[in-house]
Amino acid sequence: MEHFDVVVVGGGPTGATAAHDLAREGRRVLLLDKRGRIKPCGGAIPPILVREFDIPEYMLEAKVTDARMISPTNQKVDMSVGGWVGMVDRCEFDEWLRTRAASAGATRIDATVSSVDSEPGRKARVSFTEKDSGEMREVEADYVIGADGARSKIARQCIPKADKIPHVFAYHEIVRSPKTVTDEFNPTRCDVYYQGDVSPDFYGWVFPHGEKTSVGMGSAHQGYSLRNATTLLRERAGLTDAETIRTEGAPIPLRPMKRWDNGRDVIVAGDAAGVVAPASGEGIYYAMLTGRLAAGAVAQAIDTEDASALRYARKRFRRQHGRVFFILGLLQKFWYSSDKRREKFVKICRDPDVQHLTWEAYMNKKLVRAKPVAHVRIFFKDLAHLIGLAPR
Repeated sequence: MEHFDVVVVGGGPTGATAAHDLAREGRRVLLLDKRGRIKPCGGAIPPILVREFDIPEYMLEAKVTDARMISPTNQKVDMSVGGWVGMVDRCEFDEWLRTRAASAGATRIDATVSSVDSEPGRKARVSFTEKDSGEMREVEADYVIGADGARSKIARQCIPKADKIPHVFAYHEIVRSPKTVTDEFNPTRCDVYYQGDVSPDFYGWVFPHGEKTSVGMGSAHQGYSLRNATTLLRERAGLTDAETIRTEGAPIPLRPMKRWDNGRDVIVAGDAAGVVAPASGEGIYYAMLTGRLAAGAVAQAIDTEDASALRYARKRFRRQHGRVFFILGLLQKFWYSSDKRREKFVKICRDPDVQHLTWEAYMNKKLVRAKPVAHVRIFFKDLAHLIGLAPR
């Protein structure tokens, strides 16, 4: 039976990053990915991702410099992001990451994984079917990284209570971008719709990618028509007649799992570990970060011959970003619960202090501590909105 140091299941940003990092260190890595699957995603990446993961500028379809938030009563708040946010097409971006992993030395196979057999006393075994030949194969590995997305098969097979994580169902349509700038559409602006008839518990987005634009939304409500809501969103964004290039839908996890590894030879990361930012739904940066953390933990486990090193991936993530995720979770739970609260939330976002701290935190992926007086001002302004003392 063919043996690998690490088998990575899933070739999205999480798995491709993990495979690249491990292969670059000289580990024998197998990357298994089901070609053709594209996750619905707005495609926004902050500058810190470009820097930390060495993404070339030509992979950016566009650079967005402004954002607009639209309330349930159609009140609009325009803001500058104070720099730029890169926009990528996941179809091309993910493939570039997989190609980079293969160039670093990872063996890449287009395949569907059926199972991971992890038992004490012997190496993990991964069973899969190659797409091109239809051949069923089984390989052996010291460690397996599950990066197979939300509702991960690897997580459900190997990690306790992995099937208990709640999800938002996301759907988007990639359309041809209009050639003219209008009030409803601007190719350098991301629009976010906080409207209950677009999404009763999340939001709708219009994110331009140069010649293409992602229009979509998400909801955890069972039976809610994502397609009908997206049709409504396209109408409000002036994109009803825009050519539809492709459509995609998938679940997105609402909170990170409490455990990412089985203590022996399997670890999960990215959506498979439930790591998507609450409130914003941002996932690409955290996917690549957790892929890197998982790769580091696996490398440490190999070098020390101690599988307990796997737990450090989650510990390091929580130390770096746990507080941000906690705060964003509270924000989503409170402000997204009704149109009345969404209206107040959008109004709060007119505040220059809120805008500055929000974009600083997004661009740098950490809470901004440099201006404590601004945090105090924001607290009292939020309180005024909550108890109805803020001017209308």
